Amino acid sequence: MSEDQKFSWRPVTGADAADLTALLNAMETVDHQDEHASEEETLEGFDDPGCDLPRGSIAAYDGGTMIGFGMLTARMSADPVHEMYVSGGVRPGYRRRGLGGQILRWAEQAAPALHQERFPGRPLSLAGYAQASNAGAVALYAAHGYTRARWFRGMRRDLTVPLPDAAVPAGIEIAGFTAERSQDAMLVRNESFRDHWGSTEYAEDGWAHFVGQQAFRPEFTFLAYGDGQPLGLVVGMEYVADSEATGHRDLDVPLVGTRRAGRERGIASALLTRAMTEARAAGFGTASLGVDADSPSGAVGLYERLGFTAVGTWISQRKPLIQA
Repeated sequence: MSEDQKFSWRPVTGADAADLTALLNAMETVDHQDEHASEEETLEGFDDPGCDLPRGSIAAYDGGTMIGFGMLTARMSADPVHEMYVSGGVRPGYRRRGLGGQILRWAEQAAPALHQERFPGRPLSLAGYAQASNAGAVALYAAHGYTRARWFRGMRRDLTVPLPDAAVPAGIEIAGFTAERSQDAMLVRNESFRDHWGSTEYAEDGWAHFVGQQAFRPEFTFLAYGDGQPLGLVVGMEYVADSEATGHRDLDVPLVGTRRAGRERGIASALLTRAMTEARAAGFGTASLGVDADSPSGAVGLYERLGFTAVGTWISQRKPLIQA
């Protein structure tokens, strides 16, 4: 694999969680993506049903130090294209030595076999994300034939600033997340994101993994019901490694969704305000989320009205590997 014989390459294993965590945190010191890793969270990622560590991961070592990694994550469907995620990175101090390019070339060689097992005969693309401010990552993708497909904004709100009045719409009941309501939550997530770019539906195992993460916070996760039917969802998470590194608690909001039957009624505003109100009372200082800059549901405007401001931009990168 390696063109530099002093580095060794092999798949990532469960025993490498500490090494990968150290690598991710070393990358954060220069990339400033507000993503601090813990060994527990790294191990949870290994359990993602879309991952295949023996065949879908690679790590580069210099002696006993992990200096680079790549990982493939399969999607839950191929409608119309299976967009397999590729993620990875190189330790500062080892960059600009061709390791990033080797990782992308490995991904292009490893992805087709994993894809054919899940979606034989269907088209395949690789998809990755690069922070717009990370010129090196953006250039690396471009040099390997990826095109910029979509822009996403990272947004944050100061919870010490008064929250807006977002009354619960008439006929709507807001309920906290429970295990009994998990299926309702998955239904809302899948239906509300059906018309969103690049989204695929969660299957049972993927949803169980998502809400089973240590970061998941049911006390800041709420559903909206109307006439007994689930219509809206907001999910709250807290990454302890981030809290410990920054010295303040941030409510991460990976999902805000409303089914078509509940849109334009103020449900999303009411749900998100409820989650932020509860988080502020619990001592959180900020709330953060990511949003498609061209969201068809007008999500950017909604978040701006609730006091969120942009703090960064990520670019989705795509490269077709198997055509229809």
